Amino acid sequence: MATLQCRSTPRNVANLKPNQRENLTRTLRRFFLEITESSHYSRRDKWSNSAPKGAAVPRHFGLSFVLILLFGAGTFAQTESPASSGAQAAAEKKEVTSYTLPPEKYEKAVAYSRKQYQLHFVGTAYSLLLLLGILAFRVAPRFRDWAEGASRRRILQALIFVPLLLLTLAVLQLPLDAYGHNLARQYDISIQGWGSWLWDWTKGQLIGLAIMSVLLYFFYGVVRRSPRRWWLYSGLAIFPLAVIFIFLSPLVLDPLFNKFEPLENNSPTLVAEIEEVVRHAGLDIPRERMFEMKASEKVKAVNAYVTGFGSSKRVVVWDTTIANMTTPQTLFVVGHEMGHYVLGHIPKSIALVGCLIIGLLYLVYRSTLWAMVRWQKRWSMRNLEDWASLPVLMLFFSIFVFLAEPVFNTYSRYQEHQADVYGLDVTNGIVPDSSKVAAEAFQVLGEIDLADPDPSAFIKFWLYSHPPLAERIAFAHEYNPRPIE
Repeated sequence: MATLQCRSTPRNVANLKPNQRENLTRTLRRFFLEITESSHYSRRDKWSNSAPKGAAVPRHFGLSFVLILLFGAGTFAQTESPASSGAQAAAEKKEVTSYTLPPEKYEKAVAYSRKQYQLHFVGTAYSLLLLLGILAFRVAPRFRDWAEGASRRRILQALIFVPLLLLTLAVLQLPLDAYGHNLARQYDISIQGWGSWLWDWTKGQLIGLAIMSVLLYFFYGVVRRSPRRWWLYSGLAIFPLAVIFIFLSPLVLDPLFNKFEPLENNSPTLVAEIEEVVRHAGLDIPRERMFEMKASEKVKAVNAYVTGFGSSKRVVVWDTTIANMTTPQTLFVVGHEMGHYVLGHIPKSIALVGCLIIGLLYLVYRSTLWAMVRWQKRWSMRNLEDWASLPVLMLFFSIFVFLAEPVFNTYSRYQEHQADVYGLDVTNGIVPDSSKVAAEAFQVLGEIDLADPDPSAFIKFWLYSHPPLAERIAFAHEYNPRPIE
């Protein structure tokens, strides 16, 4: 599900565009809270290589936190046209030897990227301050008392307390989310209107609150039955949840935020080309499971990805990609995505990130015990089993996930580089010159997505889930594609 994109989105991104496996760091950081967000950039963290970008095609509300474990505009072409004439002409202008932008666009890309970086760190600080404010003003205890006064049944209490607390936090976060979307519109990354954006946000809240109410009911049931081992059992639950989410996402969640139709309806020639790459990769994805997503209704960004598994596995190509990229370039993007499957990145990422989360939950457990000794009475908390302890758990989890962002992103960059290599190899012989095609695809991506031409070492280390575009283009030219065995 990893898409070719390379941004580790901060707080906004649709802020996500489709599948956002674009917010690995952000989603993990806000785990519980993100689960209620409409930021539904369908976690297919685009194959692009910028870091936090605000762009649009709202991401998967908060449940994208599981998807994160995978790590883990234009109009579409005419029916018989493998790519739009504009895309073909642009690709033939000059050979791409490095990532370059015209002076005006260069300044625009730098300014946009800087604002995104700032938004990421300011958003993190703001989220932590909100949680501290919730604790200081004893908001959670008030919600707990209302829930317990309404019913003695824990499930009903969860259905009252959880939505109240998470919706409060979501509404307080809304101005920052709106700023992120406005930034994307200002820099011509998103074309989604405010009404559509707010409706996506609302849908994300409704779905996320329903899911989190049930999950947190079971979570606190585990805490009550095993006050010393809840962090382990809760962490282990991430593994089956991730599998379920990956399977259901393309069938249930994605269609709620974006429109899909069979790719063959408008691009039968492209379908035939993708089938050849699929066969070369040894995957089983029939043309009935190849779709075109109407991304142009919300964003100008380009993307294509492979998602799901088993009967839900499918190839998705955005209509913006068909409009702005040639068929060979699109095939490279699809080949990159297939690499995540063939190379086993999804199960490896679930295993690694799941284990890291267990470790983080242990730190949350120890930190929460320490905090309760000091501020339990001030925060009007009875014990860790108390519903009112949720803001404390969220606070420490957010802190530790933020500090772990470089770890997650370093691993992600490693996998994305491997997927680049696979994309070059699997399209070798299918497209005229896979290295040249890959470089062109990265250039198109950067120009449309306003990727940072020269991110600092710190930004790359902390925020980039994909290698910078300049590095990917340089590698594409240096690498000698090998036959797929």
